[in-house]
Amino acid sequence: MVTELLDKYIWLINTLLRAREKGLSMSELQEMWQRRFGQDYSRSTFNHHRDAVAEIFGIEIECDRSTRRYFIRYGDDVRDSDAASAWLINTFTVNNMLTLGKERLSGRVSVEEIPSGHRYLAPVMDAMTDNLEIRIRHRKYTGNEISEYTLRPYAVKENARRWYIVAYCIEREGMRVYGMDRIVDMEVTGTHFDMPPDFDVDRLFSTSFGIYLPEGKPVEIVFRASEKESRYLEDLPLHHSQKIISRDDGTVTFSIFACPDTSLVMELLRLGPGIEVTGPESLREQIVLQLRKTLEKYGDIPADRNQIGNR
Repeated sequence: MVTELLDKYIWLINTLLRAREKGLSMSELQEMWQRRFGQDYSRSTFNHHRDAVAEIFGIEIECDRSTRRYFIRYGDDVRDSDAASAWLINTFTVNNMLTLGKERLSGRVSVEEIPSGHRYLAPVMDAMTDNLEIRIRHRKYTGNEISEYTLRPYAVKENARRWYIVAYCIEREGMRVYGMDRIVDMEVTGTHFDMPPDFDVDRLFSTSFGIYLPEGKPVEIVFRASEKESRYLEDLPLHHSQKIISRDDGTVTFSIFACPDTSLVMELLRLGPGIEVTGPESLREQIVLQLRKTLEKYGDIPADRNQIGNR
């Protein structure tokens, strides 16, 4: 139900954005709604949607009283004014386009499969809006054991094509992160909680990598990248704190300020020989240890490609 409503809110926003400041009359909106959703669009329903769009996205749908046409002022700025709202608008817009064009563009659109946890996204956000606790049954990655938790959902976070709940766990008496794709079932309770007044999810994860809650003190991590790899890293930084230290001899040296957690080590390993971590030494040792463990699994294969071809 919540997802269906969000779909309609996004449709309304995008329809008015396309009309620009000329706007649309109520009768035009009703006709377009009928074509899109196959149902009548009453003025009272429109007014409810108008209020919801203002509350959820911070976007005001205005009415020119002289022409009785509805419009969104400064439409070009709406998508950039708030990153979270812009992300929601763009995400739902793309999803709608893929859904509507599925038959006509069969075999021509390819997207990566995303684990099913996104089905809990809308109800979790609904609980967050009203500051309501939720109860989940959650299956661990390390086995089939299912645990039950009562959570105060402070935020949601997307990472590596998965959705996570960032929450205070009543049973574990602390902040925890739970993958939505591992939730077996969930219910929203009627118990209210008070949000910490200074909570900010981006600030919470500002010195960590991926979905790990920060542990220990962040450090400056320095790595040198090849010319090819550096171009990718400049277009898509490894971490928001990334900066360039120097350029020389076809290589670029970068630094980030973060906690060297397991997720970061795995990401650095993923970049392979395109980069070399030069500091701190403790992180270099972690990477070398992981590489040696990996090499042990392939120890009987010659390192020289020519030798492989001649076997």
